[in-house]
Amino acid sequence: MPQLPLLIQALHSLPITIRNRVVWYQYFILFFTFVCYTTYHLSRKPISVVKSVLHQNCTEVAAKKHYVITDKNNTFCSWAPFDKGDYTELLGSLEYAYLFAYAIGMLVSGHIAERVNLRHYLGIGMLLSGLTTAMFGFGYYLQIHRIEYYIFVQIFGGLVQATGWPSVVACVGHWFGKGRRGFIMGVWNSHTSAGNILGSVIAGLFVSSSWGLSFIVPGAIIFAVGCFCLLLLIPYPTDVGLPSPHDNDLDIMVQSVTPSTLDITEYAPNTHDRQWFDSPDSEQQQTSSLSASPVGATPPSRASSSVNQRVPAADTDPLLPRHSTLTESTASSDMGSRKAISLLGALRIPGVIEYSLCLFFAKLVSYTFLYWLPNYIKHSSGLNPEESAFLSTLFDVGGIVGGVLAGVVSDVTGRRALTCMMMLLLAAPMLFIYEKFVLLLITGGLVNGPYALITTAVSADLGTSVKGDSKALATVTAIIDGTGSMGAALGPLLTGLIVNTGWQNVFYMLMTADLLALLLLCRMGLSEVNECRNQRTEPAYEDLARETTRS
Repeated sequence: MPQLPLLIQALHSLPITIRNRVVWYQYFILFFTFVCYTTYHLSRKPISVVKSVLHQNCTEVAAKKHYVITDKNNTFCSWAPFDKGDYTELLGSLEYAYLFAYAIGMLVSGHIAERVNLRHYLGIGMLLSGLTTAMFGFGYYLQIHRIEYYIFVQIFGGLVQATGWPSVVACVGHWFGKGRRGFIMGVWNSHTSAGNILGSVIAGLFVSSSWGLSFIVPGAIIFAVGCFCLLLLIPYPTDVGLPSPHDNDLDIMVQSVTPSTLDITEYAPNTHDRQWFDSPDSEQQQTSSLSASPVGATPPSRASSSVNQRVPAADTDPLLPRHSTLTESTASSDMGSRKAISLLGALRIPGVIEYSLCLFFAKLVSYTFLYWLPNYIKHSSGLNPEESAFLSTLFDVGGIVGGVLAGVVSDVTGRRALTCMMMLLLAAPMLFIYEKFVLLLITGGLVNGPYALITTAVSADLGTSVKGDSKALATVTAIIDGTGSMGAALGPLLTGLIVNTGWQNVFYMLMTADLLALLLLCRMGLSEVNECRNQRTEPAYEDLARETTRS
């Protein structure tokens, strides 16, 4: 089998202890997957910026440039085929062609991601995403005016972009435990807003002069990062001889290990070792050192008991080293030992259906802003396309804050559903105020907070809740986000149909969707409220039992 990337193998020549190695990898995975998915969203944003120049009011443009308008050139400033009266329907068709293809691809993508090498799957997906993004921009330089071409590019782009989300969530979920997942993934999920901001800025730089570059430059960026993904990504801790954070809950002792004592080929725990890993009987077993040894060496329960360093188990740290060779055969054997969950089995996990339907409406609201906000700002304020694109980034800045805040609150309270419900409840009046064109940051935070929490921490919680089946993560993530993506496709489509009746009706539609998302979480919210009540009454029963015993 081919070896893992040389840069990853080179890390093992450095004098790093097992614990420091785990922390280093965790930070690296968090940062690198953040960059990867930032480029995914960066490459999706240009269409929302460029649509404002695909069809323009040529009378206004001619007045500014002192052109003479005649019947023959009254659409000179628009791009065929979007220069006709049905331009709204054509622009809408581009959006929902992409989004429906993305939703369908998402349902299939998670199923595939559980069964292939995630590094290859994500990397190739990024390369193809860069190609399809650039293809839209090539239409400008090749003077392509066929709507069929642009719809084909959007459909193909939606399918390949679906490779991203299940892959990056699965990678992060494999490396981090549940305890601080809300905060970690809340910060990490800011890649969505960061990508939208960068995409708006980059596309805005070229939209008035040469809109083809608004697609080609983001396409080149995601293509380049995809090349690095194929060289650097480590999807599983077991790929580099480290344990999964979901394997055990013990506090352990590890010995400082340097390259002189660490062999790249290390023992893999057998049945006896697993019994030792799970045994709570012996205090000495939990404090014995974990020195690295070749295959066939003495298991840790029979090794030297010298302890040089105590490392407490943390929710975000892998706990026990499952030693293996640094080749892709490691990942293959590990994947073969875990049966991937079926779609029906994933749907049976409590909470998957409720959160999926909630995300349908939450993402409907979020993606309507993603695709129509620059256009709305341009028409409601009279700003030019560049200024509208830059101003729309305030919504995404608020989304970053909202995602982090939702993660922190859900970690502190342990109530993910109630956190989402509270933000959805506050978002409804903010959407009405936003129609008056104020409070961009607050609206962005309240709209994107629940969306960010459900697609990250909630999906990871549900995907790792199946005992003995850690390969449910990508499938659960794909089901939840795939259902949400159907709402994401419906939102811009409805907006294109409603906008001709007035923007006020668009915001009424968004408020209705927000309230429906809130209602769909009621059962999960009530369950968390009852859980809170039970936790409060348990101490009272214990005190009463003590008093009864004393008397």
